[in-house]
Amino acid sequence: MNRGLIIDDEDVARRTLSIISYFRFANYLRPFEADKTNHVFKPGKLFSDVTRLYHFDKELRNIIFAAIQTVEIALRTSVIQHFSMKYGPFWFMDPSLFKNPNLHNDCIRTIQSELSRTTEDFIKTHYAKYNDPTMPPAWKTLEIVSFGTLGKLYSNFKDNAVKKVVARSFNVPQHVYLESWIASLAALRNCCAHHARVWNRVYPIKPQLPLAKRMRSEWIDVSNVARNRLYAMLCCLIYWVNNIQPDNNVKTEIVNLLGKYPIVDKTAIGFPTGWEMNALWR
Repeated sequence: MNRGLIIDDEDVARRTLSIISYFRFANYLRPFEADKTNHVFKPGKLFSDVTRLYHFDKELRNIIFAAIQTVEIALRTSVIQHFSMKYGPFWFMDPSLFKNPNLHNDCIRTIQSELSRTTEDFIKTHYAKYNDPTMPPAWKTLEIVSFGTLGKLYSNFKDNAVKKVVARSFNVPQHVYLESWIASLAALRNCCAHHARVWNRVYPIKPQLPLAKRMRSEWIDVSNVARNRLYAMLCCLIYWVNNIQPDNNVKTEIVNLLGKYPIVDKTAIGFPTGWEMNALWR
């Protein structure tokens, strides 16, 4: 209070800080500070403003996490189908099919670890019947690997032609775009899974953004988009989901959430001026 933050309901403030640790909550205090060195707040700022920002971020994470599940399942299905049809059921075990042998070895070790830990019945049933090869076929094994591992297998695969088939199954023009989308969305998924802040974050893994004329569905003007902000990843995510499940509500949920919390600074998420006029968001 001595620094200018108005505690408009002390009981609510106490309950809030009893269930949300201070240093998690502090991430949402900083945008309201006029002096970020001495942590002095802008005039008239309320504790309830901070809690609203916190709850916006929480609700946004839930929307994002659900949408990423949709693209993750669809990506698994497409990779398993197209790679296995061309290279057989155990292609992921063949080091000759991958560009970077060290990265492939890391993926295999990770997959083996995940297979040893899984409690999925279809894996247990497989090992009760078979012990050669050492891992089940792709349509079983790749169902239990992480999104990040799946993305590394895809990106490290040598055959760009089959990778392009997978990308174009989602109306993404080239595999290089999809590779970057997978990597950035996998990092975003980890933020959501660990309840980390997604609002006002600078992301180290940036998606490549094709020009609108290259895309086969509604897209955005990429000229003023900061690729290290959430908006860029939201656009990739919405585009991808739109091409998997056209009747989805992801865009509507995000737009409605922004309307529910007018206190949110959209520029801190990377939303450019005129974003709502882009075909993807209309």
